[in-house]
Amino acid sequence: MEARLDKWLWAARIYKTRTLAADACKNGRVSINGAAAKPARTVKEGDEVSVRKSPVTYTFRVKQPIEKRVGAKVLPEVFDNITPPAQYELLEMSRISGFVNRARGTGRPTKKDRRALDEFAAEDYLFDEDFLTDEE
Repeated sequence: MEARLDKWLWAARIYKTRTLAADACKNGRVSINGAAAKPARTVKEGDEVSVRKSPVTYTFRVKQPIEKRVGAKVLPEVFDNITPPAQYELLEMSRISGFVNRARGTGRPTKKDRRALDEFAAEDYLFDEDFLTDEE
């Protein structure tokens, strides 16, 4: 049995809509067995599908190629998540340090962001009063 890649990604609940799944394929964020894949590519049992959702690359082994969306409880019968633990550590690190690397064009920091930045700066850069005065 085989299924279209974009339909499988949607049915396996990896993407919320089939349009998002197709766009990810078109933009080169999805690969099957290490090769870039278009939305119409067929997925069969045993294929390894890699999905790059910044900053993590998730890897799944297809157990059952489906084209109809299933409930979350049935997902263990559809695919195995074989994503390396290092990818999840990368995700956790980006969550922790999310406020440091602020994306350009996202506007001014919120009051909460500003307080977090001020707290971070106060911990790392404690100024010594002697440093600020001229003592020669």
